[in-house]
Amino acid sequence: MKAMILAAGRGERMRPLTEHTPKPLLEVCGKPLIVHHIERLREAGFEELVINTGWLGSRIREALGDGRTLGVSIRYSIEPERAPLETAGGIAHALPLLGDEPFLVVNADVWTDYAPRPQWRWGDDLAHLLLVPNPPHHPQGDFALGEDGRLHAEGAPRLTYAGIGWYRPQAFQGLDPDTPAPLAPLLRQWMRDGRVRGSVHSGQWQDIGTPERLAEINARCPDSGTY
Repeated sequence: MKAMILAAGRGERMRPLTEHTPKPLLEVCGKPLIVHHIERLREAGFEELVINTGWLGSRIREALGDGRTLGVSIRYSIEPERAPLETAGGIAHALPLLGDEPFLVVNADVWTDYAPRPQWRWGDDLAHLLLVPNPPHHPQGDFALGEDGRLHAEGAPRLTYAGIGWYRPQAFQGLDPDTPAPLAPLLRQWMRDGRVRGSVHSGQWQDIGTPERLAEINARCPDSGTY
């Protein structure tokens, strides 16, 4: 199974830190955040990675190269630097690199100790999302998880999408690969069709979307091998 790291965004909420440094290259505990992701994925058995780049993308490509020094193989899906394709559009743009099998997608701006080893059967599902308890900055959550493991756009209690999910490539094949497209509307439609499942991670997780949250992580830098 291949994994894709979403790294094309400008990181508006992280400004001014991201004026000259792409958000995935901001340092967490002594190394770029995206390197923590790559190391975790490698440990979990993912050797073929796809990274989409946009804002200051050349900096990311120069820093990581082909991934050989990190023990993986990296291919890049290059997007316009000032016209990001958003999440679904970015995935659609990268489909030629991702192949025909389900793949993992990880947001570059999350911090977690989750080990991405899927253990379920796909059936006819289009996606399987990882959820976490709602953080203080997002108390309303995103989706409701039913007792049968299916996710619902409406209902309660609601949990937060962790920015980690597995997807079938067929789910994105109808999208224009060069047109911006958000992921949330697609997820809600798939949920209405009963084709999205979810699971909950109760360990460490944090969205590093602001300078304050980045500083918070760096202030406690875990030594336990987590991100």
